[in-house]
Amino acid sequence: MRIKLLFISLLCGLCVQAADIYITPDSSLQDAVRKAREMRRLGQAQQVTIRLAAGVYQLYEPLRLRPEDSGLRIVGATVPDASPSGSQTIISGGMPITGWKRQGMLLVADVPDFNGRPIDFRQLWVNGRKAVRARDVSDFEQMNRIMTYDKRNHVLWIPKKAVAPFITTNQKHQTSKFKLQNLEMVLHEMWCTSNLRIKSLDVQGDSVAVTFHNPEAKLQFEHPWPSPMTPNTGHPSPFYLTNARELLDEPGEWYHDIREHKLYYMPRTNEKLEMINEKCHAVVPVVETLVEFIGTAEYPVRNITIEGVTFSHTTWMRPSEKGHVPLQAGMYLVEAYKLRPQIDRPNNHKLDNQGWLGRADAAVELRHTENINFDGCRFEHLGGSGLDYVVGCKGGTVTRSTFTDIAMNGLVIGSFSPEGLETHRPYQPTDFREVCTRQEVSDCQFYDVTNEDWGCVAICAGYVSDINIHHNTIHDVSYTGISLGWGWNRDLVCVKNNRVQANLIYNYAQHMYDCAGIYTLGNQPGTLISENVVRDIAKPSYVHDPNHWFYLYTDEGSSNITMRDNWTPSEKFLQNANGPGNVWENNGPQVSETIRQNAGCRK
Repeated sequence: MRIKLLFISLLCGLCVQAADIYITPDSSLQDAVRKAREMRRLGQAQQVTIRLAAGVYQLYEPLRLRPEDSGLRIVGATVPDASPSGSQTIISGGMPITGWKRQGMLLVADVPDFNGRPIDFRQLWVNGRKAVRARDVSDFEQMNRIMTYDKRNHVLWIPKKAVAPFITTNQKHQTSKFKLQNLEMVLHEMWCTSNLRIKSLDVQGDSVAVTFHNPEAKLQFEHPWPSPMTPNTGHPSPFYLTNARELLDEPGEWYHDIREHKLYYMPRTNEKLEMINEKCHAVVPVVETLVEFIGTAEYPVRNITIEGVTFSHTTWMRPSEKGHVPLQAGMYLVEAYKLRPQIDRPNNHKLDNQGWLGRADAAVELRHTENINFDGCRFEHLGGSGLDYVVGCKGGTVTRSTFTDIAMNGLVIGSFSPEGLETHRPYQPTDFREVCTRQEVSDCQFYDVTNEDWGCVAICAGYVSDINIHHNTIHDVSYTGISLGWGWNRDLVCVKNNRVQANLIYNYAQHMYDCAGIYTLGNQPGTLISENVVRDIAKPSYVHDPNHWFYLYTDEGSSNITMRDNWTPSEKFLQNANGPGNVWENNGPQVSETIRQNAGCRK
């Protein structure tokens, strides 16, 4: 680690001491941060910049930035708009897999322990490209559909043909109940998908009774919203099966046998054994979060800027351990059930369900911060969400950054109901320092995000105040582009004065409907959504209602929001169970060409 001291003259004639710390991938990021902290504490430098050379900085646990690190600057070699194949500074939670051997059509490698323990993972990248966890369909248009949904007995019935690979290899079990290790179902449910670990399959004639492990079995059958569609609706819910060696039959697919510590991969065309055996060309994620900003309301982490850094190769293991049953936008249920009779809510319609939520891990997480900035960064190859301003964050900018190949939400801001608050109750904290406020997101690219949890969104903002989302380009996402607000009620909460302006959103709803380019929930006095361009929705055949999609959508409780001068190809909008005070002015194809041309990232 090399340290260079610089002296900078200020306009007032005073001098301050600044220091640059230069490190390379064989150095420790944690040690560099500690060195910078101690230099400031000892009065050796007031401002410290850690400069990271190009290369991969592999972590075994998150890099933690605390109030004592305030004022730090971390600069990587990646320049804005750089090609992914160019020189990058990568902070990675991945581990290379080497020693591949050929076994028929497959490549097989031993999975070593990580940091002294066996590992599991839900993603694999080969030569920089995400591989496919073995599944029963390569084309989602060919997914099977459910037959019967038995809520009372917690059984889901599916066609026998869906389990043909397992019957073929388990002939003696064709007519009796049998269990399969690690097999999962991904079930399409209106605006969400559930990840359900299969406990048993019981073949009966041309049907199969499927049961699931807990806790997701109880959650899946007791929560009323969202719900799978049954055949009598005309649009029965599709599903696919994943994570079994029997399903490994297409180039680019993989399967990890966690008991044997073996990784199986079917190479794509032109992928050679020697190529994949080169260092870091096959990577599995072993860390869920790369960087944590950890402050308190009294002592926030302040004034840190990260520039030109790529955050890469994370996973999120909860679905493998407890399943994943979301309510909306990837926020998963920890308890939920239907109410009989319904609850009366003043100023709102009756409530027919209760739910308490958890939140997926992100590659970079911020708690109790002020003015934490990201410029020219990349968030890619991630198994959870990308960047998350979780709670108590004030200010901060995300500019000229790229979010791509992300399993869940791209960028998340604010609370989505605290753990102890039933999610339909209004959130108005006594201590407003809990609320995320004054974040700015501009000139960022979001594409190929939400590529595992299809119910997630590119930019997801919950209980937030005075945030500004403008001039971003969002495309090729599974569901909604930008979601703003939370709570499903029109009561006054802490959401206010937000701006969503001049964003370009297209090719959204790749897998889910009941969506929009821009979607809102709840009472948001002073919120303005203007000069955005929303176009080109996808047309998957398997959505629950082929007509239930929109360009702009103010959903339940949306109040005191202004929608103005947004360009859309037609006036396909929805105002569902809205409260008072919404203003709709000049939205649709008649909006000026200037607005249409100015939307999206600025060059």
